[in-house]
Amino acid sequence: MSTEAQQTQEEWADVTPDAARRLVTAAVEAFAERGYHATTTRDIAGRAGMSPAALYIHYKTKEELLFQISGVGHRLALDILERAANADGTPAERLAQAVRDFVRWHAEHHTTACVVQYELGALAEEHYAEVVALRRGTDRAVRSIIQDGVAAGDFDVPDVAGTSLAVLSLCIDVARWFNTEGRRTPGEVGELYADLVLRMVGAVRPSV
Repeated sequence: MSTEAQQTQEEWADVTPDAARRLVTAAVEAFAERGYHATTTRDIAGRAGMSPAALYIHYKTKEELLFQISGVGHRLALDILERAANADGTPAERLAQAVRDFVRWHAEHHTTACVVQYELGALAEEHYAEVVALRRGTDRAVRSIIQDGVAAGDFDVPDVAGTSLAVLSLCIDVARWFNTEGRRTPGEVGELYADLVLRMVGAVRPSV
């Protein structure tokens, strides 16, 4: 098993029973490789070593699988950013930590992250609304740190909302291009992006 495949399995370790976890893992790989709409339930079941009929025991539809993947991924993202937003330290330190951890997750789990971040349009209306609410929470977390920095006179940011969106977009896009065989590790990319974001907001890079 490749390192990437092993990481994908590990991140869904809380999904039970084993058959459901295998289906989620298979769906992540299939959606990332072929896209949601080009993937069939037969594709997913085959990757999981199961029959198509067995899939419906655990998930009523392909969309329900996507919703599970998207929901878990967005809750993880929100937790990463809220922990940084609520941590001790200066706004610059908290923003650097938020970006560092958020980028690292998108690099380490780039296959899952691509599905989580870029297949939203395939969700049913009610599921889409739930995920969008989580995404708004991630925006609030980043925005709150930047607002704190502006209020303290530590950041020079004329447009807090626009800057928050730019920061999130920069971090999320790592999932598109990160290559495990590239010259930078997830941690190194996280450090690079933390430095870039602090420059964006006019802050001095905090010591770590």
